[in-house]
This record gives sequence, C-alpha cells and structure tokens, in this order.
Amino acid sequence: MADAGSGEKTEEPTAKKLADARKKGQIARSKDLGTMFVLVGSAVGIMLVGGMLTESLAGIMKRSFSLSREEVMDIHALYNVLRGSVGSLVTPMLWLFSIIMLAAFIGNTMLGGMSFSTEAMAPKASKLSPLAGLKRMFGIKALVELFKSLMKFFVVFIVAYLLLSSLFPEILGLSLELIPLSLEHSVTLLQWMFLALALSVGIIAAIDAPYQTWDHTRQLKMTKQEIKDEMKNSEGSPEIKGRIRRTQYEMSQRKMMQEVPDSDVVITNPTHYAVALKYDVAAGGAPMLVAKGIDEMAMHIRTIAKENNVEIIASPALARSLYYSADANQEIPEELFAAVAQVLAFIFQLNEHKKGKAKRPTPIAKNLPIPDEFKY
Repeated sequence: MADAGSGEKTEEPTAKKLADARKKGQIARSKDLGTMFVLVGSAVGIMLVGGMLTESLAGIMKRSFSLSREEVMDIHALYNVLRGSVGSLVTPMLWLFSIIMLAAFIGNTMLGGMSFSTEAMAPKASKLSPLAGLKRMFGIKALVELFKSLMKFFVVFIVAYLLLSSLFPEILGLSLELIPLSLEHSVTLLQWMFLALALSVGIIAAIDAPYQTWDHTRQLKMTKQEIKDEMKNSEGSPEIKGRIRRTQYEMSQRKMMQEVPDSDVVITNPTHYAVALKYDVAAGGAPMLVAKGIDEMAMHIRTIAKENNVEIIASPALARSLYYSADANQEIPEELFAAVAQVLAFIFQLNEHKKGKAKRPTPIAKNLPIPDEFKY
C-alpha cells in the first residue's frame, strides 16, 4: 500500500533543492530590511556630509547673487560660473550617494546573499496572465503585504508622534533663537528625527526578515518521494549501486582466492574461520594476510589450500584475532607478531622435515601469546 502522506511536502529542502532555487533567482528577500538600510544610510550620510553639502550650496547661492555685469553679459563667463558651482557639489554628492549605495547593497544582500540569475530575468507567460495577477492581488501573500504596510504606517506614525511630543518645546524655542543659529539647530533636529524614523522601520524589518526566511523554506519543502527521486538522480538507483557493490565484492573474493595457493599457511577455527598468511623472508617486513573468510568462504579457502598442498593449522583464538584485526592484502598487527611467528616457524620446520633435512617439529602451543584486546 502506498504511503498516504507521500504527497505532503513535510521535508526540509535539500542542499540541491536550495542550490537549484538560487540559480532560478528564488532566494529569501526582505524589502523592508532593504528599505530600512537605505533610509538609515541616507540619514547617516546626510549627518556626515550635510555640513559639506550645506557649505557648497551656500557658496553657490552667494556666487549666484554676486555676479558682475561683465559675467552676466558674457555667456562663457556664466558657463564657467555654472561649472564651478556644479563642481563644488560633486564631492559631497558622491560621498552621499556612496554611503546610500553601500547601505542598499548591505540591506539587500544581508538576507539570502548575492544572486544573479538570468532565469529570473527571462519573461514568463504566467506573469502576463490576468488570472495569476488576480491571485497575487487577493492571495494570502497580498494580505500579508497589506498587513505589513498598515503596521509600517502605525509604527512610523507612533514614533513620529512621540518624537514631536518630546521635542515640541525645543521646536517652539527655535523662534526665539537668532536666524543662523535657529537654522542650524532646526537642521540638526530634522536629521535626528529622520534617523529615528528610519530606525523605526527596523521594527517591521525584524519581523519581516525571519518571516521571509520561513516562507522561502516553506515554499521549497519537498515530499519524501521527491527526496528519494533526487537521491536516485544524483547518486544513482539503489538497485544499481547494490549491484555494483555485489560485483565489487565478488571480484575481491575471487582475487583473494587466487592468493590462497601462494600462501604459506592457513589458520582455521577449525570450521567457522579461516585466514591465509604469507611471509616473504627475502623482502622482510611483517607477514601479510592474503585471504580470510567465515563459514562457506572459510570452507572454500580450506579446499583451495588442500588442493595446493598449503598447510592448514587449527588455532581458533589466533584465527579469530587475525580475521577481525586485519583485512586482505594487509600486514598483520604488530601485537600478533609473536603468535604468528611461532606458527610460521613450525611451518618452515615442517617443510624442512618433509624434505628430510630436519626432524619433525614440536606441535605449536595451544595457548599462543595473544594480547587480551585482540581476543574475540
């Protein structure tokens, strides 16, 4: 019976799903966060370069009202005056625009990072559909945006009201100050009020940014079947992978069996375990485990050993220790050197005895020196 909930998108999006969505331009974005940064950047920029900008504007006004008769009558002279006036504004305006652009970049990339997608720029027929447009206008997302707009209005209104209430006596006091000082004081008040109102939008941005992240993840959620299909497409079918593993296992087993005839000894349990060892005296080094197996594979190793006149030694403890502590074509652990050395010494003496060059060796001890941590 099919999984009843297989069609429900309950699973978190995978890394591939998120990467594909980013390529399509689908990333979490908060307009309110970007707006807040632009407004705060504008306020900070005006506070930093406002004095320079004011001096430039004052210089332009002063120069414009002090033109001589010759400059008024000479178009080239007027052009030079205009060029000088505009030139004095370039530096402060560049600083102001740079600060605003930096704030806009940070605000719009803070959530979701940078993304450039040609797919998002491509025209889509769904965007031209009146029905799709109505759904966007009257859907849940439109209601959320309407709620956010109302919240922004009320937040900014409340902050503005509190600012005016607290600064009202100071604002009235401007009329009692001298004109140059009152203008400077009023500009300072406006700057700080603008910054406070810009920061008030951060209250909405602090709510909108987590919501946009949650909504983006919700839209990209996947069904269990989609995750399975993605794994099949990216990593291959489990059936094919299983077949490949079986083939690799069979090849490794065949290779092991080919090493058994050249081994020096096969140590057995005597029925459940079998390991084949080879020691190259000329090369030195440690003895190598060339093949190992349990049950049917152990019986197969013993059969090949008998067919090729390889000595078989029954040592249950050593067979289990070698089986679990070393893999095929791997040197045996140093802790088992002493026990294996006794077995190999017995085999070499036995071979010499068969050639008539030595007497029959003493059988190996039943309790070989195997450390406790290597006993299985």
